[in-house]
Amino acid sequence: MAMLSAFSTVLSMLFFLGICWWAWSAGRRRANEESAMLPFALPDETSVAGAGSHVDTTSSRKISS
Repeated sequence: MAMLSAFSTVLSMLFFLGICWWAWSAGRRRANEESAMLPFALPDETSVAGAGSHVDTTSSRKISS
């Protein structure tokens, strides 16, 4: 049982290191830079047509009992 536990630990560590190597490899640099700029590519909330101008009137109604 200890051998299986040790094997799974080593396998998991190698898998993790492989993902890290892949994520920071030189071939992924351009994709990572593009992904890093995605939040800035979205329009601002104030520049979207009608943003912030909607007023919810349903919550201001009083219910009489």
